[in-house]
Amino acid sequence: MSLEFLTRWPAGSFPYREPLTRPRQAISLGGRLVLLSVVAWGTFSSGRFHGWHAAVAVGWMAGAAALLAGFYVSARARRLWPALACSAGLLLVAVLANDGGAYTLAGVVWAGLGVIVLVRLPLAAGVAVAGAALVSFAVMNGEPLVAGLTTAAGLGLLGYLLRMDAEARGTQRRLLEQERAARAAEAESAALAERARIAREIHDVLAHSLSAQLVHLEAARLMLDGGADRAQVRERVVAARRMAQEGLAETRQALSALRGELTPVGDFLVELTDRERAALAIEGPPRALPAEAGLAVRRVAQEAVTNARKHAPGTRVTVRLAYLPDAVELEVRNTGPARGGAPAGLADSGSGYGLLGMRERAELLGGELSAGPGDGGWRVLLRVPT
Repeated sequence: MSLEFLTRWPAGSFPYREPLTRPRQAISLGGRLVLLSVVAWGTFSSGRFHGWHAAVAVGWMAGAAALLAGFYVSARARRLWPALACSAGLLLVAVLANDGGAYTLAGVVWAGLGVIVLVRLPLAAGVAVAGAALVSFAVMNGEPLVAGLTTAAGLGLLGYLLRMDAEARGTQRRLLEQERAARAAEAESAALAERARIAREIHDVLAHSLSAQLVHLEAARLMLDGGADRAQVRERVVAARRMAQEGLAETRQALSALRGELTPVGDFLVELTDRERAALAIEGPPRALPAEAGLAVRRVAQEAVTNARKHAPGTRVTVRLAYLPDAVELEVRNTGPARGGAPAGLADSGSGYGLLGMRERAELLGGELSAGPGDGGWRVLLRVPT
């Protein structure tokens, strides 16, 4: 038996008070009134106390009640020495009451103290005080010694069992509080993850659309400043309008994705490649993908095709989707000479925020993304487990 086991406070005595319901409050108050009535009747029914002797008996009862209240307060605050002082005071009141003929009061104080100290105090202190109280009860209550010791042993066992019950309830209460804290932390983590996901969606859906609109509108402004004809300016404005419509459609699709209403990946890629005049190849039998994996394929395909059109206009863009046994693979490749020059914007080893976002999305799913030059153009390869 370790020293810590003997000296630690029981789990059920820490400074915490459960809210009492009305029935429990009524039962607790009723029990105290019944106990007080029994002690008062047992003390005064014998006819021994009259006049100032009755006042002394009332003083013993009031002192016992005050010391008991002080013991509960000290034990709840885990203040050992004040609790022991109140216990010693109760033992003294019991001895004085027994000598003065208030046998019922003395017996109740001894028996009650022998039980509650085992429940409320550290085991070493509780056993010492309970031993003193219960031995006094067995020796001085006027019953045969064997009967008194048997009753005292039973009261001691009752106190220890109540202590074990309080320990179990205290441990259960602590575990419940820890579980609630863990659930709160889990909910906060989930909220942060959802915020990060929404931030990625805002970038992936709106950034490429708005940037393309700005390019067309800036070109229209330069044409107006340069005196270009109306048809050329109108073409740029119409292109910007088309990009705005596509951005609105993609925003609606992103909101549907956040609600879990996703269209099949194959249908999305068909629409994307048709709109961007890119070639599409699908390998393997199509199957439904997990929501996060399907969303990653959509956004990476959208970002990669947009980057190819923006940085290597006029090149041939091919999109390949392969359904592997335990993963899905997406490859976006552009080949051939670009009318506007080499793809310098993507050649910065993934320094662009769009490429960084694609890598983050793949890594969050346990996948990988690579991007770099290939076959005279640029190649983006995504693989995520399914």
